[in-house]
Amino acid sequence: MSKIIFVLNGPNLNLLGVREPHIYGSATLADVEAMCLAKAKALGFSIDFRQTNHEGVLIDWVQEARTAACALVLNPAGYGHTSIALLDALKSLTIPVIECHLSNPAAREAFRHSTYVALAATGLVSGFGAKSYELAIEAAATLSLKP
Repeated sequence: MSKIIFVLNGPNLNLLGVREPHIYGSATLADVEAMCLAKAKALGFSIDFRQTNHEGVLIDWVQEARTAACALVLNPAGYGHTSIALLDALKSLTIPVIECHLSNPAAREAFRHSTYVALAATGLVSGFGAKSYELAIEAAATLSLKP
């Protein structure tokens, strides 16, 4: 069995640390990747960490995860609220899917209170800033070991 966890990031997450730090924190995406690498390594896993601003690319990566990963951590960013195509791709997975958000979407604008991703996700981690990713990696690793 693969011990690779895909960590996929949607639009504007390349601007972490610059874009609205009062909401998303001061950690950069490189900082988040380093945290994920360390957490996964401590748990005996590796990660494949990616970011895109393009919906089709994100969907291609989700489809790739079907056979290349044991679990998926996904921060869909704005696509979580808009992309039925992303939901359809996620429904093809049989591996654990952890939806991850830096902020707590339920405590923000009404349009952020629900996501299409949640309809296909195994679980959700949100509201802990960059720590959300570490918690999501831990959940993904734990769930991927279940028979």
